[in-house]
Amino acid sequence: MRNVLTFIMAGGKGERLYPLTKDRTKPAVPFGGIYRIIDFTLSNCINSGLRKIHVLTQYKSYSLTRHISRGWNVLNGELGEYVDAIPAQQRVDEHWYKGTADSIYQNIYAIEDENPEYVLILAGDHIYKMDYRRMLDFHKENNSDLTMGVIEVPKEKAGEFGVCELDKEYRVKNLIEKPKKEVEKISGGKFVYASMGIYIFNTEVLEKILEKDAKDEKSSHDFAKNIIPLMLSSGKVYAYNFKDKEKNEPRYWRDAGSIDAYFEANMDLIKVTPPFNIYDKEWPFRTYHEQYGPAKTVWAEEGIHRIGMALNSIISNGCIISGGKVEASVLSPDVRINSFSEVSDSILMEGVDVGRYAKVRRAIIDKNVKVPQRMEIGYNLEEDKKRFTVTESGIVVIPKGMIL
Repeated sequence: MRNVLTFIMAGGKGERLYPLTKDRTKPAVPFGGIYRIIDFTLSNCINSGLRKIHVLTQYKSYSLTRHISRGWNVLNGELGEYVDAIPAQQRVDEHWYKGTADSIYQNIYAIEDENPEYVLILAGDHIYKMDYRRMLDFHKENNSDLTMGVIEVPKEKAGEFGVCELDKEYRVKNLIEKPKKEVEKISGGKFVYASMGIYIFNTEVLEKILEKDAKDEKSSHDFAKNIIPLMLSSGKVYAYNFKDKEKNEPRYWRDAGSIDAYFEANMDLIKVTPPFNIYDKEWPFRTYHEQYGPAKTVWAEEGIHRIGMALNSIISNGCIISGGKVEASVLSPDVRINSFSEVSDSILMEGVDVGRYAKVRRAIIDKNVKVPQRMEIGYNLEEDKKRFTVTESGIVVIPKGMIL
């Protein structure tokens, strides 16, 4: 993989994740207790043997850049290895990134400096485990100019993705961006092939197509809308199906792009048999760890129902469950659950403090929020809507540092 240069696009606003993205870019949003969303893409890179990685940042990047500098200085610069965060810097002209393709074009000097044979382009906001070496092998076997990662999704969800039409050899015939009515015209059964936002380009091909697109004033400079349609008419474009061949089913992949999708992906982790395994020692997911003590529970006074306990939950370092009850929830580091309180089906981020007798249900509480004694969250959605963000499915979201 030494001849591969990797770009991770991590500059998105993540508007559908608001208010979790009020102070941070989407890839920097905490996930699964101890991680940030970008940790999964970065871990996939390291585990796949990739050692030259540029993370492209733009929107509210301070939290993300700090996380990368603290937690991802794991490579040896003397050997030409790196995980670098590159901020948008108007290097080509006076504009910030105008699209996904433009973000690569504005950093084309980084490609020229390395002169790799292949360029791998990834999104920094997806939850999945993927060995990119297998996709590169597929790319080489087909002598492809561009290989796209695709995954099978139900037709009714096609409107959320770019959908590829493929021939029997997995060559891409057409790409329809977030189709609605058009999806019914796509041949096949109950599933369609959704683009995962993963691309492997031959470097020479990529440089030429980016130069051409940059000169087109009518272009939105987007891979899905502009670059790939150009490639379909002039090059060999194949799709790599991200599928478990032994089970004959799609592998786990989630775009945690909305509050509801983010909530469900977190809840996947606490199932008895989780569909996404974060405990695989052969494919470790790395992150930055603050120096907290181990988690603990205290109090077991059954007579007065003062029992510190956690059931079917993720409990991170530094958490103290002091006489309260936690069930089916994800607790980030340094969370405190005080006596007689109840937390269920919720995500509590770092530094959250739940006061005595308080009750929290189906909620996401961002960092450093103190829930007052006896307050109830998630039990009266009409009242909650007056103070907080509440999704259509009834998830209550409290932003970072909010005073209740």
